Amino acid sequence: MIKPVAMPMPLPMDIRLMQWTAGLLSALALLMCMMAGLGWFMRHPIFAIQGISVKGDVVHSNAVTLRANVLPHLSGNFFTLDLTQARLAFEQVPWVRSALVRRQFPNRLSVTLNEFEPVALWGEENDGRLLSKEGAVFEVNTDELDTEQLPLLKGPDGQGPAVLQMYRALRPVFRAVDLDLERLELNQRGGWRAVTDAGASIELGSGHQEEISARLQLFFKTLTQISSRYGRTSTSLLAADLRHENGYALRLRGVSTTGTDGVKTP
Repeated sequence: MIKPVAMPMPLPMDIRLMQWTAGLLSALALLMCMMAGLGWFMRHPIFAIQGISVKGDVVHSNAVTLRANVLPHLSGNFFTLDLTQARLAFEQVPWVRSALVRRQFPNRLSVTLNEFEPVALWGEENDGRLLSKEGAVFEVNTDELDTEQLPLLKGPDGQGPAVLQMYRALRPVFRAVDLDLERLELNQRGGWRAVTDAGASIELGSGHQEEISARLQLFFKTLTQISSRYGRTSTSLLAADLRHENGYALRLRGVSTTGTDGVKTP
């Protein structure tokens, strides 16, 4: 004969609530302990940023100078450092055009740098500003650089790329007549002024790159003809003004002429 099995009586609701509450509190206590341990681990001094590895094609920057100039401005450690803030700090260093910053476990930063490549002086001759090959203006200690071979470009704020583009377009025109373009300036009204390596000043007027280039080529063509009449070459040029509608004003060493459709001399 089989005896019936007695079923266990369900626990009262208040006891079950106490068990659930105890389990939840235990889980929360365990989680808080884990978070406290993780926080202690992440704040351990071993993770404080202590070194920088520099990569990239750099000439003027190295790990020693970067560490001295950048690390004091960084806050946080390997885990908490704001990489965007770090990138901006590196890009404030002279010569640095862009920076890519990565964490390197356990306490270093790996930084890939791109430096500015100067192609011209910008603004006034001794104010320490340079123009990069992209047309960006940046400031450095020019005593670190041989600037004698760099042209001097000048223009309103934000016009660096336009002035550099015009310089690159006009320089071959000057070199074709044995002159070199040493200075190029764009004024606030859109007018261009060039100075050669021999000190000759040429008012080029305003207009697009193609207009200025064509105007200059025509001028040099007639300049060669005029200077040869006086036994001189294009290097005898002292000054010229190409802003006249039907001609130009011209000064040669020892000669004064005014050219229109033909050539008139005083």
